[in-house]
Amino acid sequence: MKTEELNHTRYRIERMDCPCEEQLVRMKLESIDGIRRLEFDLPNRTLDVWHCNSETTVTEALHTLNLNTVLSDSAPEAPLPEAAADDDSQRHVLWAVLGINAALFLVEVVSGLLARSMGLVADSLDMLADAAVYGMSLMVVGTAVARKKKVARRSGRIQMALALWGLFETFRRFVGTEQMPRFEAMIGVSLLALIANAVCLWLLHRTRSTDAHMRASLIFSANDVIINAGVIVAGGLVWLWGSRWPDLAAGLVIFGIVLRGAVRIMRLGKE
Repeated sequence: MKTEELNHTRYRIERMDCPCEEQLVRMKLESIDGIRRLEFDLPNRTLDVWHCNSETTVTEALHTLNLNTVLSDSAPEAPLPEAAADDDSQRHVLWAVLGINAALFLVEVVSGLLARSMGLVADSLDMLADAAVYGMSLMVVGTAVARKKKVARRSGRIQMALALWGLFETFRRFVGTEQMPRFEAMIGVSLLALIANAVCLWLLHRTRSTDAHMRASLIFSANDVIINAGVIVAGGLVWLWGSRWPDLAAGLVIFGIVLRGAVRIMRLGKE
């Protein structure tokens, strides 16, 4: 029996900087016959494709995504790398991270509403957005492309609606006469969230996995730590200045990040 001849092509995808773009590329290429393996490197924004069809077919499909794709290297008759052997352990860690993000969302959204802090509410929606991406990836593993697109559209719509509500509410409070947010709750809850996200980072790092999706999860959790620190700083400024503006500014920035993520996720279902 003749062994299947594979080609190995590497691409540089300039606008692929988060798991949303990775899912976008996956769904686009999964509909093409002849694709045998995809390996993503989000920090370096590269994609390695092992395929037995024309290189032109893959390249043209990637160009339709408008992610600034450039072909870096191509090698004929390349061997297929071995699959990772620790998929189960990675799945367990991702479920743990998903659970932590979901719990943080509940704690922060309730605390944010009670403390009248838009920074905390926005941070909670960022936790929900992360949980949605992790959950979407876990839920649609091994399913048809059509189902993946349907889940992406639904997740993106919910996230966009929440982000738009948050932006509207923040602008309303800018021009209104709302009470001061409770800086103690902002600092305390965000510090708790920072510790929880640090635990997520530790769990993900402990797998010592070089797989792209695990590195992407590390990036997400690291970004969450930065956002938590931002809300803590905003709470400190509310206390020092006696003003609600630092809280509202933090809310605007984080809601904008959530809205950007929603747009990216919705793109997954349209391609």
